[in-house]
Amino acid sequence: MSIHNPLHRAAIFLAVVLSLGSARSQAWPQNETAPAPPPAETATDFSPASPAFSEEIMNKLLDFYGAVLVAQGGAIPPPGIVFADEAAVTAWQAGVPLESATMGKETIELQTPAMQALLAASAEVQELRLAITPRPPRAARRNYADTVRFWRIRVNSGLAHWVKKGRITAKEARHIRALAPAEQVAEILRLEVDGLYFSSNFKKSILASGAPPGASQHLSMLALDIKEHDHAKIRAALARHGWFQTVPADLSHFAFLGCREEELPALGLKKVTQAQRVYWVLDRAAATAGSGPPAIGSPQ
Repeated sequence: MSIHNPLHRAAIFLAVVLSLGSARSQAWPQNETAPAPPPAETATDFSPASPAFSEEIMNKLLDFYGAVLVAQGGAIPPPGIVFADEAAVTAWQAGVPLESATMGKETIELQTPAMQALLAASAEVQELRLAITPRPPRAARRNYADTVRFWRIRVNSGLAHWVKKGRITAKEARHIRALAPAEQVAEILRLEVDGLYFSSNFKKSILASGAPPGASQHLSMLALDIKEHDHAKIRAALARHGWFQTVPADLSHFAFLGCREEELPALGLKKVTQAQRVYWVLDRAAATAGSGPPAIGSPQ
């Protein structure tokens, strides 16, 4: 089995989650720059190391964020679906060619092929008197601390909302805030099964509003949030240049996959249509079809 075949590559990622650090010693970073602290009763506690994400949660993360694992067009896919910590993100990003550009009032950074394709799409829509504008904050490249911060904002907001609605108690909310990363993700997703959603509007999964720490496609420098996501002509222009929507219900989010739309199924991706939007997500069934994935390090 060749690792250069995108379907085989996807299968390998389904077999073993790679990261540049040990996910089994993952804990909240102690030195992150946090946002303005919430009231004392909603403060996020730091906690000891946690176990790795369960297989069930890893599969859910692959469903939401796995498309970038098979990115083409000269892009360098991330080494796994979850980075363990800031050091892992920094080390990997340092080895990936990138470019910066100012679009509107925002300066963004992306992998070089992704940026070149984005600028080509931008030039195309400008001929139609349209524009592609990054949606702040941190519309493109992010670091691990960014993913922690955005996750905490969604968690704290959701807990405050559901306590106010009487669906969970203040004591339960404090317990959830004190959980280590993998345990907290599991608990939030468990609550969502019961209809207690943690997205920005509390009507869809938190995974459509903010990835768990280390899991964001923005860490791969292949993702961009834009303001004009409602405009069909802009979505079409981005698609012609290899940019597609890859996280269901995350309306502003696009990822560079580096190929034509008709080539995406051969990479192990499937089309999901929601509210007249097309998203391309990892097809785990296709990736694991046949003889199954090898263990990492086995002969190819």
